[in-house]
Amino acid sequence: MTASATALDLVRSEVDRSLRTFIDRQRPQVSAPELAPLVAAVDDFLSGGKRLRPAFCYWGWRGAGGGDDPALFTAAASLELLQASALAHDDVMDASDLRRGMPSAHRRFQALHEKAGWHGSAEQFGEGAAILLGNLLLVWSGEMWRTSGLPPAALAAAQPVYDHMRTELMCGQYLDLLEQAHGENTFDSALRVALFKSGKYSVEHPLRLGLVLAAQEREPWIDRLCEEYGRSVGIAFQLRDDILGVFGDPAETGKPAGDDLREGKRTMLIARTLAAASPAQAEEVRRTLGDPELGADGVGRLRRVIEETGAVDACEKMINDYLAEALGSLEDAPITPESRTALADLAVAATSRRT
Repeated sequence: MTASATALDLVRSEVDRSLRTFIDRQRPQVSAPELAPLVAAVDDFLSGGKRLRPAFCYWGWRGAGGGDDPALFTAAASLELLQASALAHDDVMDASDLRRGMPSAHRRFQALHEKAGWHGSAEQFGEGAAILLGNLLLVWSGEMWRTSGLPPAALAAAQPVYDHMRTELMCGQYLDLLEQAHGENTFDSALRVALFKSGKYSVEHPLRLGLVLAAQEREPWIDRLCEEYGRSVGIAFQLRDDILGVFGDPAETGKPAGDDLREGKRTMLIARTLAAASPAQAEEVRRTLGDPELGADGVGRLRRVIEETGAVDACEKMINDYLAEALGSLEDAPITPESRTALADLAVAATSRRT
């Protein structure tokens, strides 16, 4: 096993343990039989994921001199609840059918309604239940953070970072909706959405949280490192996500092939495609992108257009360039050698993943 896998596996196992402990503590509040499907959905939503966000937080903590403290894993694990909240809401907005190989939350609750033969719209019930599930996870993420057991001074120092991260995430979700509504995007506009919706809260802010929790103040070098390393890894992370959303193996991604194309996601990959497309190719993209009934043949045609325009190669090059920038930013950063190595490995893991 490589050093990076060992470091990530360490964080994953501790985060999983923290999540189980916290959710078990919450169960008495949601013990009514009618709430059992909601609790089961929470358990399933938290069962997957690579735990990259907590890993960035943990290695930020260690980088600024933080020691072994179980409370840090609890605080970092709250990011997984935030992520699960965002996914539940995102799937409703995108009308996604699957998440990590299982029915998305709103489809899950829709099926519950249909099976029980309840009154009213099963689809509306599913969407409403999924929104409430996302809200519950959001509330619990804040509670898990506050009750992590870290020193009050550390939590107080990092609270503005935590609050700002959540605000940016919600604004990013709105910008994403707006981008789809506008119907035509540029690379810069898609990049802006990607940074707000994914890049910053996936890499930059988790890293900043860990550094500030350990340092108990927001020193200039912390912001400089987080902006240089975090922004570069965050963009490369989202570019990889864009490519997987179109070309990923469903067995690995847990979503149908070409799902991003059916959902009409205006990603950086699509923006690159349209910028380099011929008039005929651009018309093909505009005509079929966002068609929920798009079949395998339509997905195949769009994939060919994306490849023929050179958009995939361009995005792969950008991923490599951003990764190089991120690794370069670590060289002179005043962090521990162990953390420098781990963050370099995490940058590679985040940008070369298959799921």
